[in-house]
Amino acid sequence: MQDRLGISERRACQFAGQHRSTQRREAVVAEDDAALRARLRKLSRARPRWGYRRAHAELLGEGWQINRKRVQRIWREEGLRVPQRRRKRQRLGDSTVPAARLRAERPDHVWAFDFQFDQTADGHILKLLHVVDEFTREALEIKCARSIDADATVAVLERLARARGCSPEFVRCDNGPEMTANALKDWCRFSGVGASYIDPGSPWQNPYVESFGSRVRDELLAVEQFSCLAEAKVLIEDWREDYNHHRPHSALGMKPPARFARAWRVEQEPLAACRVAGAVARPGSHRTVLVLFTHGSSGRRVMNPAAGRYRPRSIPTPALAARGRGRRSPGGSGGAAPRASRVRGR
Repeated sequence: MQDRLGISERRACQFAGQHRSTQRREAVVAEDDAALRARLRKLSRARPRWGYRRAHAELLGEGWQINRKRVQRIWREEGLRVPQRRRKRQRLGDSTVPAARLRAERPDHVWAFDFQFDQTADGHILKLLHVVDEFTREALEIKCARSIDADATVAVLERLARARGCSPEFVRCDNGPEMTANALKDWCRFSGVGASYIDPGSPWQNPYVESFGSRVRDELLAVEQFSCLAEAKVLIEDWREDYNHHRPHSALGMKPPARFARAWRVEQEPLAACRVAGAVARPGSHRTVLVLFTHGSSGRRVMNPAAGRYRPRSIPTPALAARGRGRRSPGGSGGAAPRASRVRGR
């Protein structure tokens, strides 16, 4: 300030708000200052979560004759403040299909599972594992125990797969430690099941099991007080049976999930039989072909997807092939109403 503005020392100290003695008295550096700074830096590297108070106590234990305020000043000058604690890096699962793009299209297509916690009357923890079929909304399992690890989770999924006769095509879950463990990854790999992990902190990407958990909390856990683990298992299983077979579900047309699943399978059986009976193999072709059947006819006309019209030639049936000749299907206005099914050539 004196050099730039050309003012006196008195006026500069007045503007700066400091005593004139600060400009005349040189700071005296202690003899052990360098050794103290080196020791504090080494101590900070060895104990990164320690502050200057613990460092001062450690120095006193080592025989240093030093004031706490001096340690605090040097600690600050050296920039040895304790860093803010960082969150641990969460281990994420590897998704076969992103959770945002996966939609259940049939029973046993997507199973979703999640955990929920409660406690018994004595204050001990209850851990619940919910497994839900996303298409039928059925509660496949509510396992209740004091603790459920990854091996117990895999055991539940394996038992459900054996009981239902098939494994799901995908499982949807979050990135909890039980879900990202190697036990579940190995089960998915060996069973041919795809995994769909939701994004961290995004429970809305797993909506069906989250909604089911809220129903469990509202209708059961918030109402019943469990005296022991055995009572909790019995009441929870009774509630699951009532949920599947008697409780109307608003997303299923006010039908219970089990009744909806039975009705869906009954409706799909005739369609599946028609698809199997009307399948026409076309080697080397991967296009979708519309096969048109006419009742009482001996030939079948095939629609050409590229041209958008029927091809003039017909595919002979086995009966005509045995006689060594083929004729075109009579079709048209005189024949019976045609029925069509889509098949994919292999």
